[in-house]
Amino acid sequence: MEGPPENDCCSICHDSFNIPCQANCSHWFCGNCILRVWHHGSALSPCKCPICRDIVTLLIPREASSQHHHDPEVRKVLKNIQRYNLSFGGGTPGLIQRLQDLPFFLWRLLRELADPQISLPLFARLRMILPMLMTAIYMLSPINIIPKGIAGFIGKLDDIAIALILFLHVAAMYRSARLSRRGGS
Repeated sequence: MEGPPENDCCSICHDSFNIPCQANCSHWFCGNCILRVWHHGSALSPCKCPICRDIVTLLIPREASSQHHHDPEVRKVLKNIQRYNLSFGGGTPGLIQRLQDLPFFLWRLLRELADPQISLPLFARLRMILPMLMTAIYMLSPINIIPKGIAGFIGKLDDIAIALILFLHVAAMYRSARLSRRGGS
């Protein structure tokens, strides 16, 4: 979603959204509210979603209008969100974190690829679609790194490994595209 659901409110302050942010678990909060939840706990670890209790590793603020970017309070909140993302969602996350974020990024990527109103450049779309097609061709072809007929189930591990590498690669590309589109936050 490019914004919070209509007629919805922040589940923390129970008021209309102020600088709405979507967490990697897909729940929406006010930017300031979710940052207060984080500051209430340990500043060295990410906070948990107040709704589903998943660890929040990424906050994506909805595009704010240019007039709001001049407001010092909005800039402060967006800067804190950027700091949160750099601490817990940006940089070089470990394999476990990438696996946890994988469904979130793949779901958003599929929605954006299917939505003609979202302007992903053609090159970015091809960079994401081409590896998917190549993986599908590899998995369907009789040529494998580990022959299936000889090794049985172990022969399918190369297909699983190739698919996992593909999903992690596509999710990483999508994450970097989202972060760069949001100005690093």
